[in-house]
Amino acid sequence: MRIGMLADVYKPHVSGITNYIELNKKWLETKGHDVFVFTFGGETYQDEEKNVIRSPGLPLLDTGYYLGFRYSSEAIRYLRMMDVVHVHHPFLSGSLSLRYCRPRGIPIVFTNHTRYDLYARAYLPVLGELVGEQALEAYLPVFCQAVDVVISPSNGMRDVLRKFGVNVDIQVVPNGVDLTAFRQPIVAAKREELGFDEQQIVFIYVGRLGPEKNLPFLIRCFAGIVQAFDQARLLLVGDGPERKTLQGMVDQSDIAGFVRFTGMVPYQKVCQYLKMADVFVTASVTEVHPLSVIEAMAAGLPVLGIHSPGISDSVQDGVSGFLVGEEDIAAFTAKMARLISNREERLKMGENAQRESERFSIDQTGTKMVEIYQKAIEGKAQRRRSLSVRFRRLLDRIG
Repeated sequence: MRIGMLADVYKPHVSGITNYIELNKKWLETKGHDVFVFTFGGETYQDEEKNVIRSPGLPLLDTGYYLGFRYSSEAIRYLRMMDVVHVHHPFLSGSLSLRYCRPRGIPIVFTNHTRYDLYARAYLPVLGELVGEQALEAYLPVFCQAVDVVISPSNGMRDVLRKFGVNVDIQVVPNGVDLTAFRQPIVAAKREELGFDEQQIVFIYVGRLGPEKNLPFLIRCFAGIVQAFDQARLLLVGDGPERKTLQGMVDQSDIAGFVRFTGMVPYQKVCQYLKMADVFVTASVTEVHPLSVIEAMAAGLPVLGIHSPGISDSVQDGVSGFLVGEEDIAAFTAKMARLISNREERLKMGENAQRESERFSIDQTGTKMVEIYQKAIEGKAQRRRSLSVRFRRLLDRIG
């Protein structure tokens, strides 16, 4: 198959959607499919992978996104050769898929990866109303009705789409994770390199340091736990626009000696950090299907998070980790304390998490996506044949 991945932004921007596209593109290519990425901006960026087709776009503030209202002539030429397209952002890329692909009978698959209402609130408060619930209720149902297949990465996100009025069939396909690295022996990072020792309990967060991740909440909880458990440590792996603010919070809370920021690190190093840590923590409520959480589970870590779509679909409370209510600092801190105090429970949850991670393997989810692509192509072909037959019958009656 020739598969087009349509996204408003791609590398060098770092996000869960970027990672999803890159991972699935590689996996599909190993199965013999040709995959093209259609995106905006970054025309001077040197892509290390083939078949990335970029069209001009205007940068949207400092978000890393670009505004583009049409594809370049080259992009349109390639797009018309696709057997199926997979849309990953519903607004710009989604509308362009309807403009260029629908008239030519190219089936359109759409995955809703993001809580756009919460994301807009965090990054673009001035546009909050434009991408708020009323706007989504007006746009998403119409857009989902116009495409051929709608996919949600989790049951929780499917419920959110229903709340916005999407009433078409929604297929749930988790975002796959390449577990190859975690199925092989991983040499854990040396704790002394980070200023930690073997007696300390290391909580680790991996991901973007952005406002949508609710990291100030996490730091406030950790500052409270340090007062009772001086063996607790927090490792924040990643970078983003909130890093300076978060470092300021740490310094003002007098916990600088207990918290370590690594900045961006190579993927192999992330695996080593996860293997070295004791617990994965996240306070985000905007996740749809968090890859970092699945990778932490694959590394054998219990997860502490907040009940929300995506997180609740990945972590079983009391089995592979703990989940608490949103903004419940007392409960979150209490669960941190429990994970520090009860080593046997912590290790058992880590074992459960590792087993649970297998259901998110890219081999399973990728195979499911190929089936969806093929059915969409076959369904479109059948409709075209049906229309052709009816048109010929009409001509026969006229004649």
